[in-house]
Amino acid sequence: MNEKFFSLPEEKQLQIINAATEVFAKYDYKHASTDLIVSKAGISKGLLFYYFHNKKELYLYLFTYLTQIITQQVVDNDFTKITDFFELLEYSANKKAEILQKNPYVLDFAVKSFYSEKEEVSDKLQDLNYGQQDAIFQQYLGHVDTFKFKDNCNFYDIFKMLVWMTDGYLHELRVMKKTLDVAELKAEFHKWVTMFRKLFYKEEYL
Repeated sequence: MNEKFFSLPEEKQLQIINAATEVFAKYDYKHASTDLIVSKAGISKGLLFYYFHNKKELYLYLFTYLTQIITQQVVDNDFTKITDFFELLEYSANKKAEILQKNPYVLDFAVKSFYSEKEEVSDKLQDLNYGQQDAIFQQYLGHVDTFKFKDNCNFYDIFKMLVWMTDGYLHELRVMKKTLDVAELKAEFHKWVTMFRKLFYKEEYL
């Protein structure tokens, strides 16, 4: 990516980011038109490819940018004060739900990127979605109270189980061609967390 993109006024950067988010949210990667992106952003195609060498670079930048923005909004002062594992997961889920409900294009982009297959960006997206899971877990969940768990419980395994359940839920919606309802997913996640808390916490912490 050309560093001159970052020298643009913030308003101009956001015009490009918002236009790309909308187009990539509405269309799969192959059919997301850079002509449409530049039309919505109010710039020339030459300028877009001056800032980003190609569509793949723009897409991966956008994925990283949106991930960072969501993380910054979720990991706030309240987040760092919560030490209960399940409370922290619910807090994160609720914060993400608020963000996604206010930004439908971000939601659609996130779902499309998560399930990208056989596209030019798919392998890299899989690395970003799954390859960094261990590091993210340690960075954001490393401070939880592990003493609340029953003996021999690995709370990282529990975390992964919840991730797999969410993945399965989203996959079922795609197979059934249903639209993701953030409020419904949030309610389902609450049920899973409540069930896991009863299964894996010592009785005195229920």
